[in-house]
Amino acid sequence: MLASVLRSKRAVQVNIQIMRAFVKLRQMLASHADLARKLEALEKKYDAQFRVVFDAIRALMAEPEKPKRKIGFVVK
Repeated sequence: MLASVLRSKRAVQVNIQIMRAFVKLRQMLASHADLARKLEALEKKYDAQFRVVFDAIRALMAEPEKPKRKIGFVVK
């Protein structure tokens, strides 16, 4: 928000980069959803033999879980 209020060349460039990042994020989410729909269609088409393959593809598509940090101090 601040980059859009300021009028310097750097603020304008930062604002442009922020908009490009959001456009790229939207494109990635749209392609991911499209890929999930195609995978579901293929899964319906093939029998249970390929379930392992589909499960592996879904595991690759899923975002890895980040370990949560503990908050606070640790006393030894």
